[in-house]
Amino acid sequence: MGFLGRLKEQLSKNLSEPAIIYQDVSMQRLLEMAQQVARTDTSVLISGETGTGKELLARFIQAHSHRKEGTFQAVNCGACHEELLANELFGHEKGAFTGATDTRKGLIEAAQGGTLFLDEIAEMSLSMQVKLLRVIQEREVQRLGSTRTIPVDIRLIAATHRDLYQEVNNGRFRQDLYYRLNVVSLHVPPLAERKNDIVLLAYHFLRKHAARLNRQIDDIDPEAIAILNRHNYPGNVRELENIMERAVTLAHDKKLLPAQLPPILLGSDKTAQHDDEN
Repeated sequence: MGFLGRLKEQLSKNLSEPAIIYQDVSMQRLLEMAQQVARTDTSVLISGETGTGKELLARFIQAHSHRKEGTFQAVNCGACHEELLANELFGHEKGAFTGATDTRKGLIEAAQGGTLFLDEIAEMSLSMQVKLLRVIQEREVQRLGSTRTIPVDIRLIAATHRDLYQEVNNGRFRQDLYYRLNVVSLHVPPLAERKNDIVLLAYHFLRKHAARLNRQIDDIDPEAIAILNRHNYPGNVRELENIMERAVTLAHDKKLLPAQLPPILLGSDKTAQHDDEN
């Protein structure tokens, strides 16, 4: 089977679940472990650099679990200040604070029977960590402004790009919460360590954005492939997708050419060629 045939096979297998495109052996091992973990309700801590696809892995676990028919609720703990995050997670009763004109469920309640994904968990304040720990221990939640507790049945998956153990040592993360979350640890490798996946992912994003933008582009010039392979991707998979979306937008014919790649890639490619010559 040729390269595009293998790509089509992977895409067809992933139509009904989160599409994690890979051929690198490190990703194969990671997903095998994720599938094994998915069969239980064990808490999972996913680590990895920004842009590696930690939420995608969390959704993969949900899709392979007995909770797959349940909801998947996600929140970025670093994107909200403490009061907003508390409201997002716990919800509130009518009149709990100025502007609370209606009762509102939080994401913990909304994830009942499903999965709650807490991204960038290391950014959560210590006081919020105490509240989260109580939810995990007691398996119940209390809305803001309420004295009533509500039982919850959720699977908890947390993610971080930081070294959470070091955060504990530095006093920025509670040790008891760390051990509650880190029952099973999964690490998503950076794209720079998954060189075998770059071209496969590039074709995947080419097809995705060509379809979305209604562009008739189905191939990548060999020189463009060589340039893509030489880049280090500090932004990981997210950066590669942005590169391919830009290239599809600028392409003039059915083949993506080096000229449609960002200048920073073309510059780094010239540097790499110069180093090879020396």
